Amino acid sequence: MTAATLTSPLDVLKTRLQSDFYQSQLQSLRASHPMPPSSSLASLPRSAIMHFSETFQILRSIHVHEGWRALFKGLGPNLIGVVPARAINFYVYGNGKRILSEYFNYHDAQKTPVGVHLTAAAVAGIATGTATNPIWLVKTRLQLDKSNAEIGKGRQYTNSWDCIKQTVRHEGIRGLYKGLSASYLGVTESTLQWVMYEQMKMYLSRREMAKRADPNYTYGTWDDVEVWGGRICSAGMAKLVAAAATYPHEVVRTRLRQAPTVALGDGKVQMKYTGLVQCFKTVWVEEGMVGLYGGLTPHLLRVVPSAAIMFGM
Repeated sequence: MTAATLTSPLDVLKTRLQSDFYQSQLQSLRASHPMPPSSSLASLPRSAIMHFSETFQILRSIHVHEGWRALFKGLGPNLIGVVPARAINFYVYGNGKRILSEYFNYHDAQKTPVGVHLTAAAVAGIATGTATNPIWLVKTRLQLDKSNAEIGKGRQYTNSWDCIKQTVRHEGIRGLYKGLSASYLGVTESTLQWVMYEQMKMYLSRREMAKRADPNYTYGTWDDVEVWGGRICSAGMAKLVAAAATYPHEVVRTRLRQAPTVALGDGKVQMKYTGLVQCFKTVWVEEGMVGLYGGLTPHLLRVVPSAAIMFGM
């Protein structure tokens, strides 16, 4: 809950940049600060600085035009979702790892193979995604609801419960599980994060045991700081690599939950994104690879400290 609250503004920004409602604002920012095309490595630092600048300009515009409360839009369902999501994930992962270790007779925690961590993390990710998808769908739609007000239609949802009722009324119970296929694809992220974290944690543990086993070594306060700091940094680094490597599924999941429509004529409309693969193809064709990484900067700025805070606490 602490991590979700502290990083809420970046979560709101990430969701908006992942959606297709805010591409015009991003394009206008880029038009006002044009950059000559370049494929050289020398241009990468400038591109990175430009990307951070865009991110914080849009964050500031949300505060200026909508007020500071808009930076915490969707925090309610987010907090409601964080507690069961983390509880389920840690419970299933921890017990899955224990059961698998006992079944295959791996009694030494320092020698538990990667396969055990990988399997336990995959099962935990699937269980968490299935149980909490409706909560994240409501959170996403509340965060994007401002777009309706901008085009003169007024807000579509008054609160979380109203969002649930309208979704079930118009899309059925299955509507609450839109984006679930992308969440299952996202299990690769949580799995990679858990495996990397466990490996780094075991390295730190072996290092600490070696120090304590040395009769000539004086164990002090700095060693305690190194252990705790190392674990927190391990959590952040594991999340950084996992999130960057698997990010496109986040964009596709947001688009599926957002559920935009396209006009067919004669007053008829249809869903723009109808499935996981079709959504990937549509974003790729219309926006290119850049579209699949929309909102990556605020996402990394949010999830890396969030993981460090969560694992640390």
